[in-house]
Amino acid sequence: MTRSDGRTSDQLRPVSFERHWSEHAEGSTLVSFGKTKVLCTASFTPGVPRWLKDSGNGWVTAEYAMLPRATTTRNQRESVKGKLGGRTQEISRLIGRSLRAVVDMSVLGENSIVIDCDVLQADGGTRTAAITGSYVALADALSWAKSEGHISTDPLIDSVAAVSVGIIDGEPRLDLHYDDDVRAETDMNVVMTGGGNFVEVQGTAEGEPFDRGLLDELLNLAAAGIADLTRQQKVSLSA
Repeated sequence: MTRSDGRTSDQLRPVSFERHWSEHAEGSTLVSFGKTKVLCTASFTPGVPRWLKDSGNGWVTAEYAMLPRATTTRNQRESVKGKLGGRTQEISRLIGRSLRAVVDMSVLGENSIVIDCDVLQADGGTRTAAITGSYVALADALSWAKSEGHISTDPLIDSVAAVSVGIIDGEPRLDLHYDDDVRAETDMNVVMTGGGNFVEVQGTAEGEPFDRGLLDELLNLAAAGIADLTRQQKVSLSA
């Protein structure tokens, strides 16, 4: 079935990475998954949280936020509310876990990298776009740290990317945009390394439960999409 944006069921949205978008951050990327746009910045800081001091290991973490008019109606800033929402905290932790899966913390040494993911425009898949773009920003920040003598060896052991899949009108689909997402009978986010290993799988049956066959079909669809995203990351980083 043709989707509202004209894609086939196994087709990614147009993806782009605008590296060095910010002049100040050690690494930055404006990543676009179709109309979804997320600014990912990576800040490198010597030193680690107190609980890692003298361990010889570094730390990578992330913070996620959505701008007030990223969606069709304005949302109040969480800083004004005085507390972070549960969704914001959950996505922030997911991004951090995904990036730490591909970094050798002992090689990073006692240095920290904070990734900030700010959603400028949302049309579904903001967390998967944030993970995929954050890897590019992280890679650039680590290249900067090596060139400046803060680290002697690249601590990246693999790449990481993410994509959403789901079942809409009984059909498995890749990379859900908003029109897909709101109608999904099953919604799943998949994070994988460039080597093809799973970092995280988040899947929920919104309506009718799905069987093992559909689960395997969704995972295969996600794996093919992530392989394509990994290729695009490599092309961007080699430019």
